[in-house]
Amino acid sequence: MAAIALRPIDQADLDVLFNLMRDPESVRMAAFTAKDPDDRAAFDAHMAKVLAAPDVTMRAVTLEDRLVGSIAAFVIEGETEVTYWIDRSVWGRGVATHALAELLQTVETRPLFARAASDNAGSLIVLRKAGFQPTGTEVSYAAGRDADIEETILRLD
Repeated sequence: MAAIALRPIDQADLDVLFNLMRDPESVRMAAFTAKDPDDRAAFDAHMAKVLAAPDVTMRAVTLEDRLVGSIAAFVIEGETEVTYWIDRSVWGRGVATHALAELLQTVETRPLFARAASDNAGSLIVLRKAGFQPTGTEVSYAAGRDADIEETILRLD
């Protein structure tokens, strides 16, 4: 297995992360994305808020020392959720699976929750491998598709 690691995010990572989060196919698969993935000012404001928040654990994901994504745990409405974004060029290589396993060793809060577009089979596989179990679905507006879509809600105890 290639060397996959997590590390703190620094300012120099933001250009790469912004570009990763603009990839059209990645945006479509993630579905629940920024309203306008090309809005750099909105991205920078969001990242400044996230990186300063005391209840957010956010890490850069590296593959062979190359930044290939981000992963985070954050609190929303009193529940801790996980989220990740991995460069499409490394999908299917175990990067998200490994990064999530490493994050779960750092974030000890349980239960943990996750959400994924119900048709995002890859992400649902990653979450199930980590022990998350589906608890239901709901239909919500997904900016990445400009439509209401079904998302699966998962829980890890």
